[in-house]
Amino acid sequence: MLETGILIFVYFFAFFIVATAIKNNSIVDIGWGIGFVITAWFLQLRSSEPSLPQMVITLLTTVWGLRLFYHILKRNVRKGEDFRYAKWRKEWGRWLVPRAFFQVFMLQGVFMYIISLSAILTSTSRAGRIILPLIFAGILIWIVGFFFESVGDYQLRKFKKNPANKGRLMTEGLWRYTRHPNYFGEATMWWGMLLISLGAGASYVAVLSPLTITFLLLFVSGVPMLEKPMMEREDFQAYARHTSKFFPWFPKK
Repeated sequence: MLETGILIFVYFFAFFIVATAIKNNSIVDIGWGIGFVITAWFLQLRSSEPSLPQMVITLLTTVWGLRLFYHILKRNVRKGEDFRYAKWRKEWGRWLVPRAFFQVFMLQGVFMYIISLSAILTSTSRAGRIILPLIFAGILIWIVGFFFESVGDYQLRKFKKNPANKGRLMTEGLWRYTRHPNYFGEATMWWGMLLISLGAGASYVAVLSPLTITFLLLFVSGVPMLEKPMMEREDFQAYARHTSKFFPWFPKK
């Protein structure tokens, strides 16, 4: 577990050096998904006899992480610093570098470690008996989450590409049932990972993984930061009144 922590620290420290040099801290978002892939494969390769659940977690993490990496890279390439990080750059002033180091890069490293607990604890589990129903249930839940995240991102990207939609809100497709299908999908995938981990006999401490990512998306860096700038818009207020915030549900009349 210590080696995994060191790996994640070095990974985010490298991103911090590059981000400081190019004056763009939002590149940390590009490294988020791929960081989990590197961590999962590190745990896989250091295990002398990786279990079936661990191999499943590594595979699912790789599919999710590579898709997210490509999606964010394609979205952010040739663009300036994301508005959230640009705002912090102005607010932090002369304390920008140390605050970015601790509050952006190292903090994300801590979160990555906690969210990776399902993989970490699965790799250290020595339980001889595998609970297949839990593993199958976890895979199914992960598939549901991957569907919501990938399809939600695709629908939003397609919507934004249409010049006729400039200035309009995305309220169609999965976005008709939840204001954040991609965030709901991401949280759901980690709950699926938890079940796979428990199916391998991992400690219940692994529940910190999905709890952390769900809390972050719902109350910290996900929903609140995206919705705050739109609170004054009348069309968003109407959309929010009729559409579930996070969990998919039928629109209110």
